[in-house]
This record gives sequence, C-alpha cells and structure tokens, in this order.
Amino acid sequence: MKKHLRTKLSVALRYVVGAIAVAAAAPAAAEKVNVAVAANFTAAMKEITSKFEAETGHQAVVSYGSTGKLYAQILNGAPFGLFLAADTARPERLEEGGRSLTGSRFTYAIGKLVLWSPDDSLVTRAGESIDVNDDGKIAIANPKTAPYGEAAREVMEKLGVWRQVQGRLIQGDSISQTHQFVGSGNVPMGFVALAQVALLPDGEAGSRWIIPQEMYTPLEQQAVLLEKGVDNAAAKALHAYLQGDTARTIIERYGYGLK
Repeated sequence: MKKHLRTKLSVALRYVVGAIAVAAAAPAAAEKVNVAVAANFTAAMKEITSKFEAETGHQAVVSYGSTGKLYAQILNGAPFGLFLAADTARPERLEEGGRSLTGSRFTYAIGKLVLWSPDDSLVTRAGESIDVNDDGKIAIANPKTAPYGEAAREVMEKLGVWRQVQGRLIQGDSISQTHQFVGSGNVPMGFVALAQVALLPDGEAGSRWIIPQEMYTPLEQQAVLLEKGVDNAAAKALHAYLQGDTARTIIERYGYGLK
C-alpha cells in the first residue's frame, strides 16, 4: 500500500514538474501594438513587421504618415506604443516631455534624399534638371511636417533656386504622397526618399540624382518606445527587433544608412 502510494505521488510530482517546465518554455501571450511610422519607411516596415509577426506571434498595427502629423497625434493621445520618426527632434521632445521611456530612443535608419523622375532622361546627376527658366512642376513633401521636405528645401537653397521655383512646387502631405505624385506621372519629377525607388526594376528605375549628403541636414531617423508601450509586450519586442540583424539587413537593402 505504501509502495503504491509512493508510486502515485511520484507520478503526480513528475506531472507537476513537467507542467511547470512546459509553462516556463511557452512563449508569452501574443499582444498587439499600434505603431506610428514615418511614410518614407513604409516598404521596409511592411517587410519587417511581416517577419516580426511570423517569428514572435505578436501583431503590429501600423499607421504611416508625415512625422509632424504623427507627432501631433501622439501629443493628442493617440494609442501608439512605438514611434518611428523621420528625424531626431520629435523623439527627443517626447523623451524630454516624459511621453516616452527614457533611454529607449535609438537611430534605426539614416535616410537619403533623391531627385527622381520615371522619365529616364529627365534628371541629371548634378541637379541641372532644376532649371529656373523651365516651368515644369516639382514635387516635394511639406517642409513644415515632413523632414524629407525640409531636406528638399535645403537642397534647393544650396542650388540657389528655392525662391525662383515657388510657383512650380507641388507639395505632398507626406513623402509617400509626394512619391505618388511623381510615380503616377502627374508631376514630372520630385524629391523623394531613396528607399522608395531603390529597388525598382531596371525598366521602371527612371532617372535619379542621389543628393550629396553635404547639401542637407542628415536624415537621422529615430524610434522611441512611448508611454503606452512600456507595459506592452509586443511594443517592447518590436522595439528590440528593429535593432536586430534581420531588421537591419532589410533596412540597409532599401538604401538607408545604419549607425
């Protein structure tokens, strides 16, 4: 009887120990995070989130837009747990204002500006395409809300044509809309993110001038974990994933620099 009882207790103990081991090995419950992402990073982010979700089981619900507008939404209480800006200024302000986790801010990409046209002969390497005697339209993102638009303004000031081309500018709300203006043929050329045209096939590559870095303030793009993401497992996991080898390889393939 005692032997039989010891056997039952032994089996029960092994069952409990096994159950504890399984529970410890099981992944944390999947969660969902709302992410605000600068429009220039759309293509790269879609690829990153696809791999992130497959590998972790978490879900990332991404909203794309101009950095300035996304920043305003965050200040107004939008439920974002993570913010990927196209600059350093807004993430810094969020950190200084206590709206993000101190120390979570990092540079995930360094953007590059390009003057691009689907017409394979319209844009020249040295930027002579912006002829002050021409009346062709030029697309840029809104310099007030989009860092890539501000960079385009800086370039045209360096070229000495900013004032002369005011009547020719077509402004997009974001760099994504600016790219649509040019890609659709509605505007012959425009300043877009290199990432938006870096992987185009030869037949669609058009002509481009990758703007020398010294002509505009570096487009250092930073991510930050927001206050609504501090206790969210998916937000913290994605924040870490963006700093890993898989994400960095994707980011570099889209033409971004890395820090």
